[in-house]
Amino acid sequence: MKKKALFALCALAALGFSSCSKKTDELHIYSIIHEEETEALTKLFTKQTGIPVSYLRATTGELVNRIIAEKENPQADVLLGGATNYHVQADAQGALEPYLSPLAERVPSYAVSPNHTWTGFCVLTLGIGINSSRFQKLYPNIPFPRTWEDLLNPAFKGEIVLTNPVASSTAYLFLQDQLQRLGSEKGWEYLLALAPLVGQFPDSGSAPAKLIGTGEYALGVSYLHALAKYKSEGFNVSLVAPPQSMGDVDCISIMKNSKKLEEAKKFVDFMLSKEAQELMSSIDFTIPVNPDAIPAAGSIPITQIDLIDYDVKKASEEKDAVLSFWSKNVR
Repeated sequence: MKKKALFALCALAALGFSSCSKKTDELHIYSIIHEEETEALTKLFTKQTGIPVSYLRATTGELVNRIIAEKENPQADVLLGGATNYHVQADAQGALEPYLSPLAERVPSYAVSPNHTWTGFCVLTLGIGINSSRFQKLYPNIPFPRTWEDLLNPAFKGEIVLTNPVASSTAYLFLQDQLQRLGSEKGWEYLLALAPLVGQFPDSGSAPAKLIGTGEYALGVSYLHALAKYKSEGFNVSLVAPPQSMGDVDCISIMKNSKKLEEAKKFVDFMLSKEAQELMSSIDFTIPVNPDAIPAAGSIPITQIDLIDYDVKKASEEKDAVLSFWSKNVR
């Protein structure tokens, strides 16, 4: 059995790795980013360093809860991916190891944790995805939505896909976008008005872009880079970057008590390198934080997006309360 498959099977077992023979020379990674990117990046890392890697790919909520539960005896060395508030959450629980990479000197300040427990490796921004064919067929007299408020059109009921914020960092970022740009009261008014129009709340952050691309829904909220990828593959997808959107960074962290600390530090350095970030952008159209890395053609530059001033600390501190209110009042 392949090493990756063995690691995945072991990690998903009820007792973690206790029933499996985990190789001690491997760097073990919990990955939130997509399978294709994870595979390509870990292969390049091994090629450059000679360090073997195994990884488990799962949803943000599952992996963050896992590393917190395992913090005294971590079963992985690195958490790859996930928005900043999830890394802040893990750090608050004492699950992360501080490390400031030499390459972080040229990274924007918003992409580096004040205490060095996480570092952003690419910029993520939310937007509206539209399946042009389905939308024009269903709504020939309605223009494409250009603002977040435009999604509240009652005609769109059942044609919007939004990820479940309890399971996905993508949708939680969307919740925070509305709450922070509008204020708590008006933000919840907006979210509670939008929720009945949503036709599906999948758990995976990658699902909306796929469902829009394949024409199962006319509209959805997704990261713009995910939508750009489907458009590049020939799907009939239009991208809209609404005013007052929210930007964040996909982060990397090292587990506290990692058994492969030096190797984990090398992987952080690798993820901040020009080569790694250009490779990732070429696959998924994310915007690199390394100023030397060139983003993929077709991605939307961060300079063309109107972003609010995202309060990461606030998003992390009120996460439990926000998700509890959502669960009680929405689903």
